[in-house]
Amino acid sequence: MDFLIKLAEGFIGMFQEGGDTFMGLVTDIIPLLIALITAVNALIKFIGEERVFRFAQKCTKYFFLRYTIFPFLAVFFLTNPMCYTFGRFLPEHKKPAFYDSAVSFVHPVTGLFPHATPAELFVYTGVAAGITELGLSTGPLALRFLLVGIAVMLLRGVVTEFITNRMIKNREQNENAAA
Repeated sequence: MDFLIKLAEGFIGMFQEGGDTFMGLVTDIIPLLIALITAVNALIKFIGEERVFRFAQKCTKYFFLRYTIFPFLAVFFLTNPMCYTFGRFLPEHKKPAFYDSAVSFVHPVTGLFPHATPAELFVYTGVAAGITELGLSTGPLALRFLLVGIAVMLLRGVVTEFITNRMIKNREQNENAAA
């Protein structure tokens, strides 16, 4: 009988933990995201959508800027997960590559700018603890982490854009062949 009681308590406990997690989201991240979305939209309206779109088009005209500077600005200023909304300034066929480059950068940025993704900080501090235990500075580690992150961000953006363009081209060919 004790086994059944423990099983029932464990079963309901799983849902209680889920409820606690949900309440944490409702009271922490969701209000933060709503406030950020409101502030960013207000700022865009204040500056003017045309000006923001022109700036974004200048930033994203060349693949190098599109997959380095633009995602860096998004992650630095809007933090994770709000940074992905910068994709709205891109044409549809470039959005997957922007997302891929931005999502690959939210971890490497934490060494120098921990505000961008505080949830990822535990990984960096774990590595940094080993570096400091060796008596070394974490400054070069953070800088190398950032530079490698930028290189990976660029590589992933370019590769994803290539794959996306191929998939769109194949879909169009299939649609034309079927018609």
